[in-house]
Amino acid sequence: MTIISAKVRISGRVQGVWFRQSTREKASELGITGWCRNCPDGSVEALFQGKKEVVQSIIDWCHEGPKMAQVDQVDVEWLDCADGFSVFEIRA
Repeated sequence: MTIISAKVRISGRVQGVWFRQSTREKASELGITGWCRNCPDGSVEALFQGKKEVVQSIIDWCHEGPKMAQVDQVDVEWLDCADGFSVFEIRA
């Protein structure tokens, strides 16, 4: 099983709408590890690790996000898998 990583930045109305918590729940449901955090510019940044098709699935979900979110843009950077995570966490 090949594990890949994707660093994702989600822009729009994505803070204060449970985006990070919803992302953690979705990642847990899909078996994805990594993290997400709010950024000073109002975006949310995440690092997803898992099988490529599963990581692509959560990236697709990020284009919609939770019900109250208004996603304007999702930027994805595919990375070599360096650090392994055991869980998906919300970072401050």
